[in-house]
Amino acid sequence: MSNDWLVQTGLVLFVENYDACVAFYRNVLELPLIKDQGDIIILGFGAGYLMIEPGGTARAQKSRVDNPAILRFNVADVDAVAGKLRALGVAVDVQANPWGITGLFHDPDGNPCQLRNHFDSTFAPKA
Repeated sequence: MSNDWLVQTGLVLFVENYDACVAFYRNVLELPLIKDQGDIIILGFGAGYLMIEPGGTARAQKSRVDNPAILRFNVADVDAVAGKLRALGVAVDVQANPWGITGLFHDPDGNPCQLRNHFDSTFAPKA
């Protein structure tokens, strides 16, 4: 199947603490607003979108069993972005992996988010 049917990709994130999660993604992560419908908000997420809606369940830090997905943010420098997030009160656990540097953090509902050095191994430009 070719992908000529695909116009745009997106993620829908159901949250319990709607206002806190919207503030986190808008004000802390600075995702651009696409549309605010009052009880649903759509934010830019790279070439796609992140739609935040009520109806989820909050936990302090969701495990892979609780939430088998991670919102990944590829960045040029994990350490620099982690420092900015820490300055805003976000706990970030930076780790060096064989395949790249990552920084794990959680939104107000406990959904896992992760920074990744975009230019490490997998996404590195071919020499």
